[in-house]
Amino acid sequence: MNKIIFLSLMIFALIAVPIASAQLGAPAYQKSTHLIIDELNNIEAKHVIGFSDDPVMVNLFEGVIPESITVTNEDGKELEFAIVGMGDYGSITIFKATENTIIKYNLKDMFWQSDNILTLNVGYPKTFGILFPEKIDQIFLNNQIIQLGDNKGISINGGGYVNVEYYSEMPKKIQEVQWKEDKFNVEIITDSKIDEFNFDQESKSISFQVNEKNKFVTINMEEKLLGGPYVILLNDEQIKYSKYSIKENHISLSMKPESSGEIIIIGTTVIPEFSMFIPLIMGFVIILTVPLMRKVSLH
Repeated sequence: MNKIIFLSLMIFALIAVPIASAQLGAPAYQKSTHLIIDELNNIEAKHVIGFSDDPVMVNLFEGVIPESITVTNEDGKELEFAIVGMGDYGSITIFKATENTIIKYNLKDMFWQSDNILTLNVGYPKTFGILFPEKIDQIFLNNQIIQLGDNKGISINGGGYVNVEYYSEMPKKIQEVQWKEDKFNVEIITDSKIDEFNFDQESKSISFQVNEKNKFVTINMEEKLLGGPYVILLNDEQIKYSKYSIKENHISLSMKPESSGEIIIIGTTVIPEFSMFIPLIMGFVIILTVPLMRKVSLH
């Protein structure tokens, strides 16, 4: 069982360990700091710190559950530590760590949910990572789409607060586009109802109707179908979007319409139609034929 020395016993700790300063130790060297989210959206924090013969202090994440804190060495041996601060924020002092030390604890429920979207607002003063459940492939970090792929985590370099959102259940809709003999799947990920989907080869655009505001809308498609750069309109007014490459020749376009209405995605390249080349071919034929006709008429 961990020997936890609370703030009320801190005087004893300072006497027992004369080397401890009034600050209860220098900041620890943190080799890694992670938040680990499980399938039920429980969050565990894990800090790995380097060895030290002197007392060191480690800041904790907001929302720590004090009774869940464990401090061990790499072999699982429990180490003595003191908890400083019993509110939402706090830190711990480790009196002696002759080898790498592992600190683990759980956070209280940090998520809030709106419909199918889970939101986590979290921060830390140093670089930290967030690892997501295996089923999560796509997140929104400060409204920017990130496709996790095989990584299953992100790093917040330099620390700070971030807003992380993702779907509790991925709402995918597939629209099939056929052009000549080729078929393309356009994947739409959104909680909003989508109507009147249309691909227009001539205007190099995809359009559809969204029926709810402030809902993320993500389009995954092959660039061969509609290539960039892109302009995205909501009711004929240009809106912001983020772009992400999900795999070779496939891209994601993500937006968050502030009102319902018609979304039009306009690209600069599209599947070429053979008839578009007929005027060019005829032009080349004329250019080559006219000089030949002149030569014939001179003789």
